[in-house]
Amino acid sequence: MQDIGDILNNRVLLVALIACLIAQTLKLIIELVKHRKVNVSVLVTTGGMPSAHSTLVTALAAGVGQTLGWASPEFALAVVFAIIVMYDAAGVRQAAGKQARILNQMIDELFREHPEFNEDRLKELLGHTPVQVIVGSALGITISWLARSAY
Repeated sequence: MQDIGDILNNRVLLVALIACLIAQTLKLIIELVKHRKVNVSVLVTTGGMPSAHSTLVTALAAGVGQTLGWASPEFALAVVFAIIVMYDAAGVRQAAGKQARILNQMIDELFREHPEFNEDRLKELLGHTPVQVIVGSALGITISWLARSAY
């Protein structure tokens, strides 16, 4: 049971998770401003502004750097992890989303004469644009910096 208490007392982890929640909440607010309606599904879907993945991993890396030192192996590990996550969000998943969009268009065109063909559409919004990743990263670093007294 003490292990769970230790996890809950990990302030670097808590700040990173709070940063992620803030990013997700900002997605909801941005969606509300853009479309004038509340769309709570943005809280649990991938993609959108800002990248919550980027916010989470950069807040985590910055917290590790602030607590263990910028030259520590743990900070190096956190930075490499953050780079991989952000590259995946803006690169691999963005490309998969573009492929899904094209496949959905092909299915729509091929089966236009057969309306009974009602397959689930592929999810098109999988990744992030580079701007969404950069904004998420800046948000994560900012939140970690603002929470530095918590460490």
